[in-house]
Amino acid sequence: MSLSPRRRRQIFRAAGYVLFAAAIGAVVLAADWGRLSDAFLRLDIAGSMFPEAITVALWNTIVYTLLAFVFGLTLGLGLALMRLSSILPYRWFAIGYIELFRGLPALLVLFMVGYGVPLAFPDREIPGGVYGSVAVGLGLTAAAYMAETIRAGIQAVPKGQLEAARTLGMSHPRAMISIILPQAFRIVIPPLTNEIILLTKDTSLVYVLGVTATTIELTKFAGDTLNTRVNPTPLVIAGLLYLAITLPLSQLVRGLERRAGRER
Repeated sequence: MSLSPRRRRQIFRAAGYVLFAAAIGAVVLAADWGRLSDAFLRLDIAGSMFPEAITVALWNTIVYTLLAFVFGLTLGLGLALMRLSSILPYRWFAIGYIELFRGLPALLVLFMVGYGVPLAFPDREIPGGVYGSVAVGLGLTAAAYMAETIRAGIQAVPKGQLEAARTLGMSHPRAMISIILPQAFRIVIPPLTNEIILLTKDTSLVYVLGVTATTIELTKFAGDTLNTRVNPTPLVIAGLLYLAITLPLSQLVRGLERRAGRER
């Protein structure tokens, strides 16, 4: 008796599930969990990292992320508007900036902000010390990506919205602020939330600025503890703390995307 296409798909899918589960089970049974635990899950070492891992390292990681995001979002919005401007020099500047900073590694930009700016302007310093340098260094790179995201959101708003606002007597800036941008930000909230996740991981580069015990972030904190205890357990703990930040954000992104899909 021949099977229907639907029944065949169900059988193949079930067979795939069984093979996948068998492969996972084989790996779990074959692994030497005792040695893995001694190498990566030393509870005594993990316990010695707290509470500083949360009150200092995790806290600074969150602060660095938020500062860089605010700086990048503000600059990115300006670049997106310049990118869409009818004034050619504005467009050229925005395009040049976006292409430059999307092509440069974030580590290099952070290094140049931390050490190049003080050399170029010896009598001036970025407000906020390390926090300000991180906000500018990571924010400059993030702004290039956010600008393109915001530009796409603005262009996704029907042109008739702007034309209707202008017909009602609104100036172009007022129509953009009151009508277009609110709708554009509703569209780009999920990708902007993804940018927060990327910035959270990019804070692991802050070590190049020479952080202190009070400005240390998760990766540097874990690396210092690893060097002291000669065991990779601190890296596992740092990874779990990063997940404590990024997993809720990922769930938020999925929720926002589902909501946007229902609204459309």
